[in-house]
Amino acid sequence: MASILIVEDDKPINELIARNLKLVGHICEQIYDGLQAVILANTKVFDLIVLDVMLPGLDGFEVIERISPTPVIFLTAKDGIGDRINGLNMGADDYIVKPFDTLELLARVEAVLRRTMKGTHTFTADDTTVDLNGRKVMVCGSVIDMTPREFDLLEVLICNRNIALSREKLLELAWGYDFMGDTRTVDAHIQKLRKKLGWENRIKTVYKLGYRLEG
Repeated sequence: MASILIVEDDKPINELIARNLKLVGHICEQIYDGLQAVILANTKVFDLIVLDVMLPGLDGFEVIERISPTPVIFLTAKDGIGDRINGLNMGADDYIVKPFDTLELLARVEAVLRRTMKGTHTFTADDTTVDLNGRKVMVCGSVIDMTPREFDLLEVLICNRNIALSREKLLELAWGYDFMGDTRTVDAHIQKLRKKLGWENRIKTVYKLGYRLEG
C-alpha cells in the first residue's frame, strides 16, 4: 500500500485513476492544479505522484522543479519524443501518454513503487503471504512450490486485485503479447493457484469474462 498524489485537472480522469488505485489498496489524494500540487507535495510525504503535464496554475514540468524529491509518473496527452525526454531528464520515473489503458497505468505504478519503496513488497490474504520481490509464497508458514508461470499469473492477479480481468487480458499480462495459447490454459493455472493457496473463495470466477482476486 502506498500514498499517492494524483494531479490531473480533468476531473473524470482524476477520479478514474483514484478509483482504480484505491481498488488495489493504495491511499490517494486528488489535486486539480499545479500550484496546489506544489503546496501539498511540500507539506506531506507521498510515495508517488501521478502528474499531468498540462495543468492550470503551473504545468507539470514547473511542479516537478518545485517539489521535494518524490517519485513521479508524468501523465500527458503530449506524445512527442522531445516531451518524453524532457520529462525523464527532469527526474520523472515514467511517462504515460493519454489515452491510456488502466491496467497499464497500474502496472507502471507498481513498477515504480517496487524500485523506490524500501522493504519487502508483500501481499497477505488469509494464511497466504506473497513476497513479490523475492517471488516466494508461504501458506501457514510453509513455502509453496510454484512454477514461474504460476507466479507470473499470481502477480498479475495481486497487482490488479478487485478488478475483473478477462482470460485474454490475463494471457496478455502473464504470458506475454506473443503467446498464442488457448484461454483454457488460464483456467487450468487458476485452478492450480486456488488449490495451492487455499483461495477457492478468493479468486472469483467472473461470469462470461474471466477472474477477479478479492483482497
